[in-house]
Amino acid sequence: MLTRIFFLLVLLAGSGVVLLTSHTTALNPDKPVPIPPSKQRSGDAAKGFDYLTTGDYVKGGIPYDFFLMGKGKEQQNYLKRTGLNATVPHDYTVVKAVNGENLVAPNCMQCHAQVFNDSLIVGMGNTLIDFSMGQQLNPGAIKMMGTMMKANAPAKYEASKNFLQVAGTIGPYLTTAVRGVNAADRLAAVLVAHRDPKTLKWSDSAYMDIPKEVIPSDVPAWWLLRKKNAMFYNGFGRGDFGRFLMASNLLTVTDSSEAAEVDRRISDVLAYINNLRPPAYPGKVDKALAEKGRILFIDNCSKCHGKYGEEEEYPNLLIPASIIKTDSALYQSNYQNPQFVNWFNKSWFAQGDHPASLVPFNGYIAPPLDGIWSTAPYLHNGSVPTLEAVLNSKLRPTYWQRNFEKPRYDIETMSWEYKVVDKPGGSQIYNTTLKGYGNYGHYFGDKLTDTERKAVLEYLKTI
Repeated sequence: MLTRIFFLLVLLAGSGVVLLTSHTTALNPDKPVPIPPSKQRSGDAAKGFDYLTTGDYVKGGIPYDFFLMGKGKEQQNYLKRTGLNATVPHDYTVVKAVNGENLVAPNCMQCHAQVFNDSLIVGMGNTLIDFSMGQQLNPGAIKMMGTMMKANAPAKYEASKNFLQVAGTIGPYLTTAVRGVNAADRLAAVLVAHRDPKTLKWSDSAYMDIPKEVIPSDVPAWWLLRKKNAMFYNGFGRGDFGRFLMASNLLTVTDSSEAAEVDRRISDVLAYINNLRPPAYPGKVDKALAEKGRILFIDNCSKCHGKYGEEEEYPNLLIPASIIKTDSALYQSNYQNPQFVNWFNKSWFAQGDHPASLVPFNGYIAPPLDGIWSTAPYLHNGSVPTLEAVLNSKLRPTYWQRNFEKPRYDIETMSWEYKVVDKPGGSQIYNTTLKGYGNYGHYFGDKLTDTERKAVLEYLKTI
């Protein structure tokens, strides 16, 4: 039960809502649209890593001893943390409540780090996370937990009650149809629906209607952020990136003054993220074939995805839906809801010395491809299991399944090991016929020959 609560309380820094501003990009252009740069803060990367992995930007959680009863002590300690943090998994942090109780809170590593062939890669999107749950989180069970603590451990209840309140409220809204995709955009919408835009104070009753649909996304790699002029899959996050990175604070923030404390530290986190680089391809590369692929890539792909190596450049282009043709549900449902547009437009996040703004667009940004070999599954919703299938749409399976209990990454196919199945079958099977889970679009590689695609794939191992 404790684990389920925490999996639901994850906020992807790649999530959010939409803000209509005076700089709004035309929603329906007929050609790619460049995104202008915006001024960003800088800080101390070492301090940023420390704050990211041990800081109290999420201030609430489950009492430490209750957490250990549910999960036991962590054995790996991938982050080499000390003290109580050495005893909890990398995606949790032990924080101190006002009354002195130790609480275990989810941290950003829930979505932005992944155990990858026995090593933890910070900044890699977590594609193993489970928001499907099999059933909605029962608010009654959360209430029962609170009642038990209130009767038997009142100090622990006092320390955890705000966290339990949020968990009980938002849990039922976050179920995805399959495992491996992320519901962070949905989580952001539910959280802001219950918070005053100016003070950020929580309300038990929602200020606005919450859409019924849960549209999933795949978690982009953090190391791509240093090249981007805007955040999120449709490039709608403009202005100060730090304001978006600290959105996880909405889980437990008391008010805007508490948010301001986190804001003062977030420039260090951004500095750390901007220093991240993707893992190098660990296998053998056919250099001659990769060189042929490089030339093909420049001729066919670089206009949108940029160039790499000594001639590195990235154009920051938004690709209209009429051109990219990928599943439209993410930008239509998650990024263009007027009530959330207005919330953010009036909110604390859009004010002050480092304001952020959100600009909707009918389409998606063509992302940088650094470390693309390690970031399966592909497309914005994780609907395509292999990089080869991104370049050859005929290879994309309608239904496919990964082994989440013993995941293994195949560096040759640049994908998690998977199998094609002939029908849907619950949350363990990716179903591309569902709304938001479609594997269509990005047909540009179809024009290449099999030999050309093989060369491009070899080159993609090198960037």
